[in-house]
Amino acid sequence: MGTLAAVITGVFVLAAIYCGSNPFKHGVMTDFPGFETYKVELAPSSALPTAVDSDDRLTAADVHFVDPVQGPESIAFDPHGRGPYTGIADGQIVVWDGKAWKHFAYTSPNRSEICDPKPSALSCVENEHICGRPLGLRFDKKTGDLYIADAYFGLLKVGPQGGLASPLTTEAEGIPFKFTNDLDIDEEGIIYFSVSSSTYYRRNFLQSIFTGDPTGMLLKYNPSTKETTILLRGLQFPNGVSLSKDESFLVLCESSAVGKAFIFGFCKPFDFFSLSHFAYIYSAISTRAD
Repeated sequence: MGTLAAVITGVFVLAAIYCGSNPFKHGVMTDFPGFETYKVELAPSSALPTAVDSDDRLTAADVHFVDPVQGPESIAFDPHGRGPYTGIADGQIVVWDGKAWKHFAYTSPNRSEICDPKPSALSCVENEHICGRPLGLRFDKKTGDLYIADAYFGLLKVGPQGGLASPLTTEAEGIPFKFTNDLDIDEEGIIYFSVSSSTYYRRNFLQSIFTGDPTGMLLKYNPSTKETTILLRGLQFPNGVSLSKDESFLVLCESSAVGKAFIFGFCKPFDFFSLSHFAYIYSAISTRAD
């Protein structure tokens, strides 16, 4: 028994040495020799809710659209109720017309045959920076314009007829957006959006999570003045963004190694906030109509 324990201990020690030294350059951080790590505060186990959904409402959900599109992220319906619309892995935004998925829009002016649909979402990753990766989607209910958060091309807008989206903003205060993620729009047309990292691109999202990269931001964009404002910085992989119905608060999710959901209460202009957090891994989020 003692010999077996010694062997198991030895295997774990050798595995730890291998992972730590990375002699064959297999580690995920190999291509980032200058990476830095940051402290991540772990929530106590008592912060974990005992029941995520006590009513088990998801068990009543129906499964639709198995495998017809690859890598759908956010979904949206236009002001006429048509849709859903969603951004997929090959850089397209597609819409369900009741019978099939149809091409609607795209974010990259550099699309070519390398952006053609592929059998899996992972097959598209190497060309994301060329083909685009639309993530967050929201319609302006007044104009019918679709606002898009593309991981590589920043915040964009396309009209009700679709086609090539027009870029609106790709940086703030001289800081380029490496990984734009999600957005929401208030009644005045102001767009609130998240940038998950100012260091890592979406294709390197694991590096951002593993290092605890704190370069994420929450921002707003004013279409009238074309001004982009950083509201919060120092965030770890901020992701989903959603305004409450009365726009008295905004929910922002962090999808870092320890996920948090932040609730920001604010008056216009954005001049203060309150904060709550819960321990789970969050991604996209939407508030209910009520």
